[in-house]
Amino acid sequence: MSAARAARRWYWQRLSAMALALFVLVHLAVVMLAVRGGLSAAEILGRTRGSLAWMAFYGVFVALVALHAAIGLRNVLDEWTPTRRLAGVLGGVAALLLLALGWRAVAAVTWGG
Repeated sequence: MSAARAARRWYWQRLSAMALALFVLVHLAVVMLAVRGGLSAAEILGRTRGSLAWMAFYGVFVALVALHAAIGLRNVLDEWTPTRRLAGVLGGVAALLLLALGWRAVAAVTWGG
C-alpha cells in the first residue's frame, strides 16, 4: 500500500468522524426532545413522513457511517488478512451493505416504504 493511499484513507476517516460527531449530537438532541416531549413512536413517525429535511439528514448520516466504518474495517483487515486486496473488497462490501440497509431504514421512516 502506498503512503499516499494510506494518508487519503486516514484523512477521509478523520473527516467522516468529525462530521459524524455533529450528526450524532443532533440525533441525540432530537431524541431527547422527543422523549421529554412525551411523543410516541407513531407521533414521531407522523412528523418524519414526507419530510425531505429528515430524509436528507439521515441519508447523509448513513453515508458517513458507511464510509467511516468501511475504512476502519479495511484498516483492521489490512493487518489481519494475508492479502490487502481481500481487505479492500471486504471493506467495499461492508460499505455497500451499510448503505443499502441504512437507506432502506431512512426510506421506511420518511416515505413509509
